Amino acid sequence: MFVGVHERQLDPKGRVALPAPFRPRLEPRCYLSVGRDKCVDILTADSFEEVARDAVEKVRRGEMDRNQQRALASNTFEVVVDAQGRILVDEVLRAYAGLSLNSRVVVTGSFDRVEIWEPGRHGSISAQALREIAGEGVERPDATA
Repeated sequence: MFVGVHERQLDPKGRVALPAPFRPRLEPRCYLSVGRDKCVDILTADSFEEVARDAVEKVRRGEMDRNQQRALASNTFEVVVDAQGRILVDEVLRAYAGLSLNSRVVVTGSFDRVEIWEPGRHGSISAQALREIAGEGVERPDATA
């Protein structure tokens, strides 16, 4: 399981250091792909193979469009974790997620995957999700009834 939030810096070459607690499961190689809500997903090799098999099956069952499968496959990159625990975030993924060279990024655990976020986007999405968890703006039946 991947949990927690870590602030990192994207270096001038587009590399980011993985948080130490995440490295053992992601080494020696992992996969970076387009994630939901415009983040970059980092998946273990085993997890990515499962995602790929699932996508192929969804296309066969008509639950996923073949163009979505193509977009997922062509925007996924196998990367090697270097000796300093860094991975290279491809330019395509940086553009997708709004990440700039030499800028802060947020690296979060999301149970079955790791995500890389532009800090402002992560803050907004996280704040909204916490409000939902807290029940703000959700109709609740009267507890006294």
